Amino acid sequence: MRKNVIHRIIQNRNNYKPFILDYFMGIAAVKIKIMPVSPDADLENIKSTAKSIIEKDGGKNCSFEEEPIAFGLKALIAMFAWPEEKELEELENKLKEVEEVNSIQVADIRRAFG
Repeated sequence: MRKNVIHRIIQNRNNYKPFILDYFMGIAAVKIKIMPVSPDADLENIKSTAKSIIEKDGGKNCSFEEEPIAFGLKALIAMFAWPEEKELEELENKLKEVEEVNSIQVADIRRAFG
């Protein structure tokens, strides 16, 4: 495999940086805070819809935590693996359109190792 990479770099001497960056992109660990519109919102429905959107767009190993905010309102924290070469903005826009979701905030994003 390494010979193929070196051979491609030699063949594309003028373009070696973009090829190397695409080849060595990794996985990002992402946390997104999903705020429902009210304490009465159906969190299970939001979870299942968000999970299907995330996995359809390329996310893997999606899990959720509930974080108490105030007066019975709970935020959902979605944690998943995301390919670094893909933008998160499109995913955020899709999640904002989910029924009973008030806002979306990327809480944490970092490169995953291992």
